[in-house]
Amino acid sequence: MKMARARLQPQPQPHPHPRPLSFSLLFLLVVSSQAVRLQIQDKYVVMDNEILQVTISNPQGIVTGIKFRGMDNLLEVRNPEIDRGYWDLVWSEEGTKGTKGVLDRIEATNFTVVVEREEQVELSFSRIWNSSLEGQVVPLNIDKRFIMLRGSSGFYTYAIFEHLDDWPPFNIDNIRMAFKLNQDNFHYMAIADDRQRFMPLPEDRLPERGQELAYPEAVLLVNPVEPEFKGEVDDKYEYSCRSQDIWVHGWISNNPSVGFWQISPSMESRSAGPLKQFLTSHVGPTTLALFHSVHYSGEDLVLRFKKGEPWKKVFGPIFIYVNSFLEGDDPLQLWKDAKQQMMNQVQNWPYDFPASEDFPKFEQRGSVSGRLLVQDRCASHESKPAYGAHVGLALPGEAGSWQRECKGYQFWTRADENGNFSINNIRTGNYSLYATVPGFIGDYRYDANITITENCNIELGDLVYEPPRDGPTLWEIGIPDRSAAEFFVPDPNPKYINKLYVNHSDSRYRQYGLWERYAELYPDGDLTYTVDHSNYSKDWFFAQVTRKKDNVTYEATTWQIIFKLDNVNTSATYKLRLALASAHASNLQVRINDPLLKPALFSTGIIGKENTIARHGIYGLYWLFNVDLPGAQLLQGNNTILLTQTQSTTAFQGIMYDYIRLEGPPDF
Repeated sequence: MKMARARLQPQPQPHPHPRPLSFSLLFLLVVSSQAVRLQIQDKYVVMDNEILQVTISNPQGIVTGIKFRGMDNLLEVRNPEIDRGYWDLVWSEEGTKGTKGVLDRIEATNFTVVVEREEQVELSFSRIWNSSLEGQVVPLNIDKRFIMLRGSSGFYTYAIFEHLDDWPPFNIDNIRMAFKLNQDNFHYMAIADDRQRFMPLPEDRLPERGQELAYPEAVLLVNPVEPEFKGEVDDKYEYSCRSQDIWVHGWISNNPSVGFWQISPSMESRSAGPLKQFLTSHVGPTTLALFHSVHYSGEDLVLRFKKGEPWKKVFGPIFIYVNSFLEGDDPLQLWKDAKQQMMNQVQNWPYDFPASEDFPKFEQRGSVSGRLLVQDRCASHESKPAYGAHVGLALPGEAGSWQRECKGYQFWTRADENGNFSINNIRTGNYSLYATVPGFIGDYRYDANITITENCNIELGDLVYEPPRDGPTLWEIGIPDRSAAEFFVPDPNPKYINKLYVNHSDSRYRQYGLWERYAELYPDGDLTYTVDHSNYSKDWFFAQVTRKKDNVTYEATTWQIIFKLDNVNTSATYKLRLALASAHASNLQVRINDPLLKPALFSTGIIGKENTIARHGIYGLYWLFNVDLPGAQLLQGNNTILLTQTQSTTAFQGIMYDYIRLEGPPDF
């Protein structure tokens, strides 16, 4: 069957009263009316509601087995029990450089039954930190919770992390929940309507069947078990998604027809806002729920805690949903049902059944609403609605700080065609209100902090964003949308493809090795773009990368923008706006008309550790630089701006542009 191409964009809505969850079970069983049963054994704890049975190690809190519809275990039984269904994190001690810490599978030491009744079981697996553990495990109290409800074809999990104020400082790179599924059954992966396929097998990535490429995650399949995958590249980063798009993803087994889905009804506990990219599912078969990661951001997003800094945060809950059809039905309908189940979960957020007091219920939360307008004084005399703006609350900070914020909760929505927005189900606390508006550079921040109290409904009225602007636009390249997607993305090298993204309009950039195509397309010199003649969708390469000289060395690249000025005010200052969609270990220098000018007119210094180029992204962190161009250095007639990325140690150093604009003086 053809897969639907519509993009899934669920819009969570508040519910005035707690409601029972609805479950659209597809398999033709009589939904059990039996009570949820709990079996406590010496080494295991079993939750069972007659639909599925979940086995968890006691007291470690590792999911070792999930039994469903004749399948004794949906998880990979050939893996050690600790490597099947687990919470983990990567941490390091204070002062550690980079993003390579120590993996902690978070093996709990205490088991407690929190709730045990016919309708619900909630279990706690906790690890309490004390000074005798210093240097051995992360200095956090961690409480992992698991919930099963009567009649539910799935279970919930969440975790509570706490750092007390007299405990040691430390860093965290990643926090996630992972499931490793039975590789004999689960071969079809779905992460979106237009991003789903049969996947290679894990053994295809081993040395005898796969060839490791420029980094370990990318493997060329040279002798796969299934010949159809021969010549493809498999890389987990090809399946990353924006946080705002991660609602449901998972795997389908054909025989028997079973779906295993990870559903995230809220992104409030994820780091860095709605545009942050996270891993989802990948060859394993593996499905992940990431709450914090440094992918596509690097050290800028390492969670750093100081001594004397108290902190507590709840991650989740997420819902692990399992569904099935009778034999003979189209198994791809399981994806459709999983999406419906996701909508049910979103409609019922925040849940009313988690027992922890650290998870506030609907009536304990508040809301904020208003209307956002944009006043770009050189583009229009009137304010316009900020249609499609991302508007959100995050911990107080400077404009744009939300994209690097990772200790608190964030709550986001999209403004409608009139600029109206409503942010619901907000935890109590102090926040700043932020926004970013498609079509306009920069970031908005409301000028006062907002305090959310229980059951409050704050109406802010009309807010006006005035984006950076000094003078009229003389010329521009690209679209200010925090992404390089509108620029030229080349066809992949036929030797390194992923068939899913061949002719894929939205994700052409997810192919391996596109950085190498730059030197092939520009063998005799670097990119030159002529304003009013060139077309940025065809003539502006999506990333300014290094140029490969031989098998081991690279060289810096300089791009040129040629433009004509009929009149020049030599005593005035012009403004060059450089909005970058990503940077990795790069230094961007700007010169005007003189390629040998030393020092450069402007230099960013070394910025970025995002690795977006290698990880098939089209953006990482957003950077905005405002460069003064003295009119005395401009010429009447043709001018050239030279953009040099000076760092050239590896193939992956480079920048992605979001948008470039030259403004004339205010009275131009």
